[in-house]
Amino acid sequence: MKLSPALLALALLGAAGAAQAAGNCTIALKGDDAMKFDLKEVTVSASCAKITLELTHIGKMPVAAMGHNIVLTRTPDMAAVVRDGLKGGLANQYLQAGDARVIANTNMIGGGQKATSSFAGNKLTAGGDYSFFCSFPGHSILMKGKVNVTR
Repeated sequence: MKLSPALLALALLGAAGAAQAAGNCTIALKGDDAMKFDLKEVTVSASCAKITLELTHIGKMPVAAMGHNIVLTRTPDMAAVVRDGLKGGLANQYLQAGDARVIANTNMIGGGQKATSSFAGNKLTAGGDYSFFCSFPGHSILMKGKVNVTR
């Protein structure tokens, strides 16, 4: 059986899309000096052995003035984690020390810096209600999004 070049191209395109959707194991975000993440929604797979958070601060301001991080929690826990994190201060990434509601987080970074962190994929459940946000005081109002978890 001989496939036409057009059919072959379509088949390859479909396979590439399926492979990409099958197991995304990285949440990669960019934050800026205007208190915005570049994405409002991300998708990861709970089947990943390890999921990585990657943050790039594309702004120029220092961490003390416009620091950003990525914090991942169940959506119902987000407001309480933000509120309780204020007591933690910059030294603790504006998170309460040992807060079990925090699934994962990166360190707080300033303009031009990058941060990564990894956690076990089995901490997430496919179809669960999760959010990401920045815990710097006041930032979570704008810097937040939804985490879609697939199998």
